[in-house]
Amino acid sequence: MISGTTTLIAHLGYPTFAFKSPLIYNPWFEKKDIDAVVVPMGVKAEDYPTFFRSLFTLTNIRGALVTMPHKVTTMGLVDELSPTAAAAGAVNAVLLREDGTLVGEQFDGTGFVRGVLRKGLSLQGKKALVVGNGGVGSPIAASLAGEGVAELGLFDPNTAASESLAQRLTAHYPRLQVTTGSKDPAGYDLAVNATPLGMNDDDPLPMDVDRLAPTAFVGEVVMKQEITPFLRAAQEKGCKVQVGKDMLFEMIPAYLEFFGFGTATPEELRAVSLVED
Repeated sequence: MISGTTTLIAHLGYPTFAFKSPLIYNPWFEKKDIDAVVVPMGVKAEDYPTFFRSLFTLTNIRGALVTMPHKVTTMGLVDELSPTAAAAGAVNAVLLREDGTLVGEQFDGTGFVRGVLRKGLSLQGKKALVVGNGGVGSPIAASLAGEGVAELGLFDPNTAASESLAQRLTAHYPRLQVTTGSKDPAGYDLAVNATPLGMNDDDPLPMDVDRLAPTAFVGEVVMKQEITPFLRAAQEKGCKVQVGKDMLFEMIPAYLEFFGFGTATPEELRAVSLVED
């Protein structure tokens, strides 16, 4: 039961968005006897700025999870941005500090990077290719930059998206080498599909798998099916892979830490999750 002292985390998104996070966070809070709850709140884009400001007048609000289409708008509504959020060009988490200020963070890419590191790939000095430079690919690229990759290749059918992301990345990480315009994975240590390609079995592959080295690590963001045709082809090449859903369960511990609720392992979260596979 939610009381006036229950700590609230708002999950803000468009009304039709399928909010899944409460199905993971809330069972975890219950298991750990934490008096907190994630509450999904559908907000139309035109109402969002006014609603956002009103939300943080609540006396028991800790912060917010932010989903599409509000991630970019939120950048202009907070008092401070983390380097990752600024480089990504979007915010997906907001923390209300004790002094009343709001800090915006970005964890979409954090989950991906944590998963890669957990699987044994060191990113320091590596070369990474991110195909798809929109709402998922941009945070992944920003997190990879923050983890110390030496070179990032960016590709998106929307050339302007790649160029804009490249400018933000080099502004915050001046030693990072960034190239745009090619999705050829040859020579990369890590190749990431951050596009929707793979949601359907007849989708074209996001990049030429024949050009991947067998030693390359391959990551996916599509969660509709665990082993997409892209991952299957990469595995046949001998590549180590990361499935899309791993990013979600690796991301949530970072959120918990950000909001001051301790941490959890992905395995612990999966054990209590009510999200259907």
